[in-house]
Amino acid sequence: MGRWEETIIGYFPPTVTKKITTYCEPFVGGGALLFHLQPNTAYINDINPELIRVYTVIKENVDELIEELEKFENTAEQFYAVRDWDRNKDYYLTLTDVQKAARVLYLNKTCFNGLYRVNNAGEFNSPFGNYRNPNIVNAPVLRAVSAYFNSADIRMTTMDYAEVLKNVPRGAFVYLDLPYDPVSETASFTGYSRGGFSREDQIRLRECCDDLNARGIKFMLSNSATEFILEKYAAYNITIVKAKRAVNSVASKRGDVDEVVVRNYK
Repeated sequence: MGRWEETIIGYFPPTVTKKITTYCEPFVGGGALLFHLQPNTAYINDINPELIRVYTVIKENVDELIEELEKFENTAEQFYAVRDWDRNKDYYLTLTDVQKAARVLYLNKTCFNGLYRVNNAGEFNSPFGNYRNPNIVNAPVLRAVSAYFNSADIRMTTMDYAEVLKNVPRGAFVYLDLPYDPVSETASFTGYSRGGFSREDQIRLRECCDDLNARGIKFMLSNSATEFILEKYAAYNITIVKAKRAVNSVASKRGDVDEVVVRNYK
């Protein structure tokens, strides 16, 4: 777990970090906090169906997934060939779930900055990373994640976050690591899923948070420390923290940035 996740854990309610009964993460992404906390019951969701397919395959077919990953090589030629699999829709439909999941993990390990990005057609378009020795087949970690998924009650969905939050039971804890509000007009990154995440989406999520609060459900949210976000969550407990971000294509512009941790509890 990285420095940012360690910082975030410090703002969780003490009762959550000691013993979690039900945990909900509607924008689960890479799941760093989920795997650190390992709650007995969790609702995890992501709008990206490719990611949820990866988690499902890890749970149900981890050995086959490892075998499939072992077929890949760290070369630009194979990277771009595999990246183009979804350009041929008929061919992509012939692939098994294991092959599709292996493709996502392979591209993630070998693309530039490990950045999952798609174009307007929903096709993966990050370039080759040209790394010397990426860990394409991390079998121990994959098997450990599979063991956790099979020992706990993990409910995996790919749907609109509002539907997930509407059904969160009382007593659960919700962590929201949504697509961040851009700090400038040129800083916007909306390529994680088709359609991106607009200001209207940010407002709709705040309304969902208001509903969680009214129902007595604790939540914590991470976002950029923009005036827009600070205004929208002014009614809640806001802490500004420093976070290191390394996804800027210009190395000199990478480093610590201001972000917010929003909570409806002290």
